[in-house]
Amino acid sequence: MAGLVPDPASAHPFGAPQQIEITGKGDHGVRVRWLVGGTDDLTLLGISLGVLPKDRVMLDGAVAYEASDGAAMAGAPEFAKYLTERIAVTQDGQPCAGEVSVADDLAAHGAEVLFTCPGPVSTVAVASRMLTDLHEAYRTLARGPQGQKAVYDAAHESVDWTVTAGPDSGSRPASSQVAAAVPAGRSALQLSVVGGVLLAAVAAGFFWHRRRGRKA
Repeated sequence: MAGLVPDPASAHPFGAPQQIEITGKGDHGVRVRWLVGGTDDLTLLGISLGVLPKDRVMLDGAVAYEASDGAAMAGAPEFAKYLTERIAVTQDGQPCAGEVSVADDLAAHGAEVLFTCPGPVSTVAVASRMLTDLHEAYRTLARGPQGQKAVYDAAHESVDWTVTAGPDSGSRPASSQVAAAVPAGRSALQLSVVGGVLLAAVAAGFFWHRRRGRKA
């Protein structure tokens, strides 16, 4: 995607953080649901993927999200491919094949990748590099079964999660697009996250919005 990424100055990595939720699906499945932090981040991603025109970035670097941006991204194969390139699940070093499901209202309900692993799931490595290609300061707040939490960033891209096999424990957005994805996997980097790191990431987004509100 070299040459397609907007100027880093136009990215907004210090706003509301993006999120992912990890849940089990049957005996061999792991569902990863992604929610964008700020809608302008979704617009910037669309520009970087060539789904939205570059002239959506104003001279001062600002962008304004439009409802049509979410619809364009939801139906774009470039976005489905991006999800499987930036989110991956491995089991004992073996990649799990993923299938993308995107909600009709992408900005509100996000997108999911359903991974099917070679064996019954218990501990899997989930990698997320969402938006860090736009700016290395982007972070992702993650949660999993039984209160598990983590923070992903450019230096910590993979975390081991305990996922119990059994009935689907996750929620599925209304699907407008489903695209088969090629298996994907990255080497796991173990991340131990303390509560203070998670709170700091949330606080950063809160104070950014508060400061932005005062300026307005």
